[in-house]
Amino acid sequence: MAERGGGRVRGIATTWPPRGAAQAGGFAPAGLDLWTSFVAKLRSWVRAEAGAGRLLPWVPVAFGAGIAVYFSADHEPQLVVATFTAVVLCLAAFLLRRWKFFPALVLTAAAAAGFATATFRTAHVAHIVLPRPLYSVALSGFVETRDIRERTDRFVLRVVHMEAQRGDLKLERVRLSVKKGTAPDVGSFVELKARLMPPLAPLRPGSYDFARDLFFQGIGASGFVMGGITIAKPPDSGGLSLRYAAFMQGLRDAIDARIRTRLEGDERSIATALLTGRRDAISEPVNDAMFISGLGHVLSISGYHMAVVAGVVFFAMRALLALIPGLAVGFPIKKWAAAAALVAAAFYLLLSGAEVATQRSFFMTAVVLIAVIVDRRAITFRTLAVAAMIVLAIAPEALVHPSFQMSFAATLALVALVQVGMPRLLATPDSSTAARVALWGGRELMMLMLASLVAGLATTPYAAFHFHRVTPFGVLANLAAMPVVSALVMPAGLLGLLAMPFGLDGFFWWLMGVGIDWMIVVTQWVAHLPGAIGRMAAFGTAPLIVASIGIIVMGLLRTPLRWSGALVLALAVVWALAAPQPDVLISGDGRSVAVRGRDGHLHLMQTGKDAFLVKEWLAADADPRAGGEASLAQGASCDEAGCVVAMADGAFVAQALRADALLDDCDRAALVMTIHQAPKDCAAAVIDRDRLRRQGALALRRNGTGFDVEAVRPRGFDRPWSPAAAYAETDTASLSRPAAQRGKDATPSESDLQPDD
Repeated sequence: MAERGGGRVRGIATTWPPRGAAQAGGFAPAGLDLWTSFVAKLRSWVRAEAGAGRLLPWVPVAFGAGIAVYFSADHEPQLVVATFTAVVLCLAAFLLRRWKFFPALVLTAAAAAGFATATFRTAHVAHIVLPRPLYSVALSGFVETRDIRERTDRFVLRVVHMEAQRGDLKLERVRLSVKKGTAPDVGSFVELKARLMPPLAPLRPGSYDFARDLFFQGIGASGFVMGGITIAKPPDSGGLSLRYAAFMQGLRDAIDARIRTRLEGDERSIATALLTGRRDAISEPVNDAMFISGLGHVLSISGYHMAVVAGVVFFAMRALLALIPGLAVGFPIKKWAAAAALVAAAFYLLLSGAEVATQRSFFMTAVVLIAVIVDRRAITFRTLAVAAMIVLAIAPEALVHPSFQMSFAATLALVALVQVGMPRLLATPDSSTAARVALWGGRELMMLMLASLVAGLATTPYAAFHFHRVTPFGVLANLAAMPVVSALVMPAGLLGLLAMPFGLDGFFWWLMGVGIDWMIVVTQWVAHLPGAIGRMAAFGTAPLIVASIGIIVMGLLRTPLRWSGALVLALAVVWALAAPQPDVLISGDGRSVAVRGRDGHLHLMQTGKDAFLVKEWLAADADPRAGGEASLAQGASCDEAGCVVAMADGAFVAQALRADALLDDCDRAALVMTIHQAPKDCAAAVIDRDRLRRQGALALRRNGTGFDVEAVRPRGFDRPWSPAAAYAETDTASLSRPAAQRGKDATPSESDLQPDD
């Protein structure tokens, strides 16, 4: 028997498998060691990501996912069932907190809670939505808000009494347009006559739902005033909320009046927008240039503005307190400065109108300042998570608004940059070259460039989805304009507000105008650069969801696993670019039909003017043509009976304006669109008034000899902001009326979807 000793059998090596076995066709290929090492490293990364404190940032993600599921439902969920499910799952997560699958249970409970919260929010704000147009309605009520726009003004009326010739419904609030300069004061009780329209439904499948926005604002109809407005004696005081609204509106009007004494035109409009949130008076060329250049976020009071206000007050107050030796040594002046900044941010929130985007910004700023007060680290993923939970719990509908999406995507990217990128960048070796770079602001310039680049890239998927464009030179515009806005425009505006009561504000408004002039010059220069207008054709929500997952993974993960998010993001980009475009678009009123011809462009058959609809269709198709161009109607053959245009495959699409044209169109066309009743034996595919009444605008894709149809309201769709019963009862006249009769208020501007940063 062989002797054993020293880990060897004498004369025989105990190493197994023997050296060289792999090369000789043995048992351990060379790649096995690499795979084993990779698996071990992957497990270590997963354990690190699942470590203590890493679950909290994912809770608002799951909460938001539940809200997203709610808004994707075809009909309204049962509140009792949704609430019961959320309570049971939350209770189970608490009781099973030591279970190894506790993280998965927590995220499931958070998703259920988000679903239940959105369901409760809808039930809480539920109100009547106007089902059909009313052309002469007597209204009386209190003016709650007022917007000063470029061409017209508009206001929201809290209805006290409503009388219409047809129908006995009672709306709670309506939004009305009036001639410029004639909008009544907030808080006044008025009597008027108006033409009311249902809230604007999506203009094509997948486009933004303005009706949903108005529903959550408590607005059941929009329209415009007919004739004069009479100021009457109110039946009551209107309540404390109305008196508060009147006071704040008076304050905004006073600020605007003082700014008007020194600034004019777009300078005044932008200055007022930055301080009071009223941004609709900006001229269309400047407004377009702002968005094309990537500076549109400046027009919406958001995280950037709130951070500047809080930051200026914080550092100014801390510097003043530091001048008093007794306070600087014996008292926590940093906490006092943070408290003062919190008060200033709250006042700015109220002054600007407290919109959802501004609320989100305030909550984020407040969490940061409170962290300073309680001696906690301010800028963390936990701070962002808490702010997101507060916003989504208060207004879950914010999740589907581009403002929220772009805001949190940019903030997540910036927090990740602060926690991951900045420490490495600032940890440069000491050298004379590095010192000279830092002395001349090179490091700060680099950080500004990185911040603009990271925030711009994070918001690109949402800008492409909602606005159908990207900003190739956004970093250049932000780099040139934002330092001036931060160091000159906003501080001058704050000093102007402080100096107003003393009558010393004129200089500060002039100084603010100088900075705004520079910003306008930058936006127009960048907007006119070759290739500055980056157009993106419409794509579905699935690529946007995948892109969001990629951004979240890249932002929240800390190990190299984060780069898997880049792969997910790349998949979303490819998916979005490959999204098929419709061959036929039909408007909800049946008056506009666009057909993709052999040249790949849309050709329009239209019996009424609807510039907003055409602009939306062209933008969603990445078409650079303007709505009024003659080329839009090229290829369409029209007469009094209707229009005909050929598709790419040579088949015809017909728009029958008269009933006697249907017989001929049914024999020759592949698709017939008509507001009349089509014959039952029609050989063509027919889109008639009944289908438009039920389903709204349609997008059709050719599939050989037939069509795949996508509708704004698919079969079975029934939500409170788009009730199926209302559309089933709509009369024929509402489909045949000219689009121009909807009124200017029914065509929202891009400012209604302002993104922020």
